[in-house]
Amino acid sequence: SRPGATRRWGCAAAFLLLLLLLTVRAAQKSDLSGDTTAATINHSLTLLQRLQELLQNGNGSDSVLRVRSAASDEAKVFHTHQLLLSLQSEVFESLLRNQSVVTLHEPPETAALFEKFIRYLYCGGVSILLHQAIPLHQLASKYRVWGLQRGVAEYMRTHLASESSQGHVVGWYHYAVRVGDAALQESCLQFLAWNLSAVLGSAEWGSVSVELLLLLLERSDLVLHSELELYTAVEGWLSRRQPEAPVAERVLRAIRYPMIAPSQLFRLQAQSAVLARHRGAVQDLLFQAFQFHAASPLHFAKYFDVNCSMFLPRNYLAPSWGSQWVITNPARDDRSTSFQTQLGPSSHDSGKRVTWNVLFSPRWLPVSLRPVYSDSVSSAIQPVRIEDGRPRLVITPAMSSPDFAGVSFQKTVLVGVRQQGRVLVKHAYSFHQSSDEAPDFLAHADLQKRTSEYLIDNSLHLHIIIKPVYHSLIKVKK
Repeated sequence: SRPGATRRWGCAAAFLLLLLLLTVRAAQKSDLSGDTTAATINHSLTLLQRLQELLQNGNGSDSVLRVRSAASDEAKVFHTHQLLLSLQSEVFESLLRNQSVVTLHEPPETAALFEKFIRYLYCGGVSILLHQAIPLHQLASKYRVWGLQRGVAEYMRTHLASESSQGHVVGWYHYAVRVGDAALQESCLQFLAWNLSAVLGSAEWGSVSVELLLLLLERSDLVLHSELELYTAVEGWLSRRQPEAPVAERVLRAIRYPMIAPSQLFRLQAQSAVLARHRGAVQDLLFQAFQFHAASPLHFAKYFDVNCSMFLPRNYLAPSWGSQWVITNPARDDRSTSFQTQLGPSSHDSGKRVTWNVLFSPRWLPVSLRPVYSDSVSSAIQPVRIEDGRPRLVITPAMSSPDFAGVSFQKTVLVGVRQQGRVLVKHAYSFHQSSDEAPDFLAHADLQKRTSEYLIDNSLHLHIIIKPVYHSLIKVKK
């Protein structure tokens, strides 16, 4: 019969095209180096074009997919080839085993991309936009097209910095949680933490879930101007979302009130409607914050446990916590700078300053690569290539003081890069007082190239943050 002949012709044509594609790829991989007359004839692009035409024109089709969506009364019809679909998807292989016409029901967002999805099955490539990532990943997961699923997930991890009108990272995080993609989930969470100020002022802040908000609030590596900025954003989130009282109280108790100056705390108590509504839940924290600012840190540490997150600064960008440093032509010479920070977050230390010296070297060599001197005249010094070295950053206090008792300093270096037209934090290096040098600082960066992703207009953009950490010198009284 004609339908049977059509199906046989379609399977044969698809098989021959695939066989040709595999033959071309095998020829490209073969070792032809032994024959100087050997050459590769590559018509793979023509083959891909033929496969696209096969889908577009439906020549030799032996199966039909009817895609229905609640958003439309009409089904989208695709004349396909069972062999090609089955090679890419075990789900299609099962669906088309005993029937040639299959009706698929898809949500509107995935139905809109079904043609793009089918084209990938024929050609192995697909163009994608930010808003298409989730529905395309859903299609790949549903029909078990693992290569496409991995490709879309990688696209999402590498396009977190892309700018969109409504934002997308929060939505991608929530989607990663739903599908159990731990790698994408962690990538989104890290991006949000290091670029929180940009997120706080965007439309996607209101879509942050309770779970995500609490995860962010418990982190000490949040990068933002101040704790007051964080409180203001949280207050706006609570006002819009109006969660139940227990949830609102958990959120408010995650704010680090000792990191807010007393004058600002007084203003919040007088003007914040959210704080007034839940004052009873945070009254003890506010009282403790005022005590923290009023007393000597050493005296305060006798009665309260200061070795907890409430007294640990986040990565604040305000001038009293650090300094920005833009290094022009960083591959050329050693550079140095100095700046001052407040001794600690307590108002008792507000008038005390610590001076810091910073040294940047673009080509520091480890001991194993440094020149070795020899008694032999012919080989006095072993040649060393410049590219063998790596950047080095050393931060040391320019002074010592009795006021340092009970205080250690955590140093954080943020590296800003330009991604998708925006300057964002790509890396954060943290090290403690016991070390003056950032370990593995830009170990994989190539600062010799002007096109390096770590450079903005041939300059290295750093922000150095000093985080004073109080320690209990005397056992806390119960």
